[in-house]
Amino acid sequence: MNRRKWSPLHLALGALFVALTAIGANITSLIPFMVIGGVPITLQTFFAILAGLILGSRLGAFSMFVYMVVGLAGVPLFAQFKGGMSALISPTFGFIWSFILVAFVAGKIIEYKRSRWNYVLAALAGMLVNYILGTNWMYIAYQFWFEAPENLTYTLVWLWMLVPLPKDVVITVLAGLFAYRLHSIPAIKGIMSRKQDAA
Repeated sequence: MNRRKWSPLHLALGALFVALTAIGANITSLIPFMVIGGVPITLQTFFAILAGLILGSRLGAFSMFVYMVVGLAGVPLFAQFKGGMSALISPTFGFIWSFILVAFVAGKIIEYKRSRWNYVLAALAGMLVNYILGTNWMYIAYQFWFEAPENLTYTLVWLWMLVPLPKDVVITVLAGLFAYRLHSIPAIKGIMSRKQDAA
């Protein structure tokens, strides 16, 4: 979609996903019981994927870019209500900037074919992008500018990611199915159709 042709409605939806991603980053601060086995169930990736599936690749990616930039500007949108340029050197910042590509990849896959399982496939592809970029950034950060835990290895960093993997897979599949159901709602489908016409 050409950014010059985005309507006020589309921009409002993009802003909505910026807000939802910020809420998703801090959902365990607002709802403490959403911590299972010591692992917080954050919903940032869930909303980044939905942004791509619902808004499309370009607007979805742009909304995640705005989320990142506003957070870096100092607005406390990131996890634990953090914000500011210091996030750039955080070992977890790779997960934040990956949301831009997460939304783009998920949205691009859907633009080729809209079926229930393609929505799920697109969501899982977005999650994979999040894991690859975020985990590699974490390892590089610990190697070059952040104090690393003792005996840190590349394999160990990936083993850490096995802890949230089950809940992330479940949430990701739900995101795909939820987006598919949303698209079947006439009002939402009408918005999506207008978005495609403007592309």
